Amino acid sequence: MHSLLLAANEGKTLLPYADFKCESDCEKLHDAMKGFGTDEKTIIEILGHRSKGQTQEIISMYQQMFGKDLIEELKGELSGSFKTVIVGLCQPQSDFDAQQLRKAMKGLGTDEQCLIDILCTRTNAEIHDIIQAYKRLHKRDLKDDVASESSGDFRRLLISVLNANRSEETEVDIAQVRQDAKDLYEAGEASLGTDESVYNRVLCLRSYDQLMAVFGEYQSITGRDIEESIESELSGDLKRGMMAVATSVRSVAGYFADALYESMSGLGTSDDRLIRICVSRCEIDMVQIKKEFKRKYGQPLADMIVGDISGDYKKIILAIIGEEGYN
Repeated sequence: MHSLLLAANEGKTLLPYADFKCESDCEKLHDAMKGFGTDEKTIIEILGHRSKGQTQEIISMYQQMFGKDLIEELKGELSGSFKTVIVGLCQPQSDFDAQQLRKAMKGLGTDEQCLIDILCTRTNAEIHDIIQAYKRLHKRDLKDDVASESSGDFRRLLISVLNANRSEETEVDIAQVRQDAKDLYEAGEASLGTDESVYNRVLCLRSYDQLMAVFGEYQSITGRDIEESIESELSGDLKRGMMAVATSVRSVAGYFADALYESMSGLGTSDDRLIRICVSRCEIDMVQIKKEFKRKYGQPLADMIVGDISGDYKKIILAIIGEEGYN
């Protein structure tokens, strides 16, 4: 079974708290925000160690006990990247993704990397949930917004993944594999110019198992990986998007390990990207992502985080990726 589907059952670093007492958590959070100043340590101790399901129970109970919206209270008390992480942890996964996508497209300019990180790596079921959450939270149509914020072949790629029509067939059709590999070769390396629509059709519609076989066949026909072909034949946002799809097919944990490295390498940190990945993957496959990170970059993920961010922001990120107390 493909790693995207396996990941639902293993790899979580944010786990349900065994001794969960909802009312007690609500009282502690209320006390942490009472009066002058805020007790960030208590907020981390609770929200950095509860599953998102448990946090939803806390939010509901807090409203009943104190007549206040916990998320709004937290927004009023906290600031900066720490606030972004905490508020993200208070949202169900599809709501968090929908909020991130809206933020990426609102106002001047578009954060294409955010669109790629989310839309090009999610399963059909996850895409359907995000579309519904987007409509409920923002009273807008996600496909319409994406279509108006992108153009050309990149737009076609994003709309294809938003259609969530990827086959979920686990049996591999060998004749189809050969045809697809041949079509990809003829659409790119074998011709002058590139027929991007063929890449779109194959990479966005075939099942994960089918695509792994196509990539193998492509390798044997051309002597090159499909990623090398994407690198040389495509450009710009389309190249980044197709690369995300192809890399995720091989290993979604590998894709996010690379993305985390990119978010912290070079000058400055892409906090939005770092937060987006840690919050969205901590209940899915962060264990595998950490392993891939160590394998690819020769250092623990926590090492790079500690060298790159600080304060309560650092503490909450380390808590949700299962590396609390890492120095």
